[in-house]
Amino acid sequence: MKFVELFLQQIMNDFAHIKKVLFEKCVLFVEKKEATITNMLDSAKNDLLSETKSSAGDKHETGRAMLQLEMEKASQQLASVNKMKETLSKVAVNNSSKIACLGSLIITEKANYFLAISSGKITIENSDYYAVSTNSPIGSQLLGKKIGDSIIFNETTIIEIY
Repeated sequence: MKFVELFLQQIMNDFAHIKKVLFEKCVLFVEKKEATITNMLDSAKNDLLSETKSSAGDKHETGRAMLQLEMEKASQQLASVNKMKETLSKVAVNNSSKIACLGSLIITEKANYFLAISSGKITIENSDYYAVSTNSPIGSQLLGKKIGDSIIFNETTIIEIY
């Protein structure tokens, strides 16, 4: 019996490590996205300030309007990044629950999911995990499920939750 307990403890430790790595990759994803958007905003601001009035007034106004639209779009993306950061601040990777919640690592028959933010596929030690938001179609179906539950998404059965 001691061997089984040690084996199960090792599995739990492995999944705890994987959850930490997944969380770190999500944080890195958000940081990169934020840096890209910030650079875009800075560039657009500089372009807007440096644009000089040309002899063709309409061309000048069109250029300014396009830059302002670009800045508005980037500002909306930045707001989305801030929501992701807020979500990540609520993720407790050290906690383990038998009910899928924010921060859960969910192993199914067909794929592995990490409930946090939607940052896509993350490969760790030759295994693929999908970081999904609880607001995404798959994330909302996984939320609140327990081991053995099935979800409609690709007729998948939950095998384990960490």
